[in-house]
Amino acid sequence: MAEILAYVAKDGLFHRLHPFPKIVFVIFICVLCIVTTSTPVLFLLVIALLALAALGSLLGEIVQQSKLIVIMTLIFLIITLLTIPTGEAFGYLIPQGVPVIGGAVPLTWGALGIGVILSLRFIVLILVFQLFLLSTQPRDLVHTMERMKIPIDYILMFIIALRFIPTLQIEGKRIHEAQLARGYNPGTGLIGKIRSVAPIVIPLVSNALARANILGLTIDIRGFRTGTRTHHRERSFGSADYAALAITCAAAILCVWCSIAGMLA
Repeated sequence: MAEILAYVAKDGLFHRLHPFPKIVFVIFICVLCIVTTSTPVLFLLVIALLALAALGSLLGEIVQQSKLIVIMTLIFLIITLLTIPTGEAFGYLIPQGVPVIGGAVPLTWGALGIGVILSLRFIVLILVFQLFLLSTQPRDLVHTMERMKIPIDYILMFIIALRFIPTLQIEGKRIHEAQLARGYNPGTGLIGKIRSVAPIVIPLVSNALARANILGLTIDIRGFRTGTRTHHRERSFGSADYAALAITCAAAILCVWCSIAGMLA
């Protein structure tokens, strides 16, 4: 399985674009999915992002990492159904025939609709960030953010946060394999997976704290903030980048126009 949210070296459509139009595209999609409450629009966004992933030769990597999306979607639906009693009830978590507590937690159509919207928003956000991060090298992202006049401290924190999840994934896999090599057997099924969490989390947290200290020393050794930084390779804008920016801006204008027309209608 590929690392979560880590760059994948390919020569796809998104890989050939400059990071700036991709940042604009991510911002546009994020704003659109947060503002809209239309289930068909959110569903079309999911389909469009999957189609773009296929065009960018990233659909396989995204499908491999879809397990987290499915789990979080189910969690969103369950939490919404249990906590928002809105609309007509189509069932109850506790049957009405149970004495005293029967029918205490209704499952409503309104809560289901809200849960679907939240789940689709989550899927859209995850997909668009996957497209961006899987196709953008960290060094190109750093150069672009510097050109956007973002303080280097914030850039450093952002890049470290991006690498935090893949690093923990690799470290956790190594710890799990080391324990299996030593004969540790947590069992099978759901109970076995629950038992295997604690022996992995404890050394994982300990190693993460030690790694943070090493990272701080490495930053000081490499002369962070000691002078003007130079870049060995910087990406320049091309015709495809201008076309991507124009398409994104045109889509944003179209969405604003449709929103205004819907409000005036």
